[in-house]
Amino acid sequence: MAISSALPTANPFPVVTPVTSRGSVQPVTDSQSRSISESRNPEAARATDETPEARGDRGEKQRSDSASDNTARNNQQLDEAQLEELQELKARDREVRAHEQAHQAVGGQYAGAISYTYQRGPDGNQYAVGGEVSIDVAPVEGDPQATVEKMRKVRAAAMAPAEPSGQDRAVAAQAMQTMLQAQVEVSTEKREGDSESPERDAGRSLSINASNTYRDISGMVDPAADRASFQAVA
Repeated sequence: MAISSALPTANPFPVVTPVTSRGSVQPVTDSQSRSISESRNPEAARATDETPEARGDRGEKQRSDSASDNTARNNQQLDEAQLEELQELKARDREVRAHEQAHQAVGGQYAGAISYTYQRGPDGNQYAVGGEVSIDVAPVEGDPQATVEKMRKVRAAAMAPAEPSGQDRAVAAQAMQTMLQAQVEVSTEKREGDSESPERDAGRSLSINASNTYRDISGMVDPAADRASFQAVA
């Protein structure tokens, strides 16, 4: 005789319905994900929002700060004698640059480019210890009046620094001589045909005096003693 079970058939895999007190879970959007990331890493958020120019400026400042720190560390490693030498080189560098820039500024179109002589300091940097600016002292061909104006400017340029060197004074004397000779030519042109006039004799005397003055000044110049100079170019 068959006997049937009165018990219900059991499901080996019961279905469990998830329950949450906040309701159904919503998917996280891109903006929410970014907000979470920014809250955890504010530096990364700020770097992301920066423009390329801003990031470049920040990088340049960091490099500059690093270079300043390196210089400060180098100075701390120098002994007393090296620090004294460094201060002298810095002072010489400022003096040389101011001297040559004064020549060039006043000389204008007649002055050439500045050429510096450098010396490496105990901190590893280069410092200007000598300099030179070329100057055109050639007369203006066929125009003595223009020569007079040019030589006035050349002479002013030679004497422009606060402490002109011996070479500077020699160039100024040369410009003065050329200027006086040009003035004689201007006077000669005005009285053309009158070879016996008193003004011609006065002009000749003026030219002779200018030549003598130039020789006297040039004789006092010791080129080896000057590290900053004004070079005449005819």
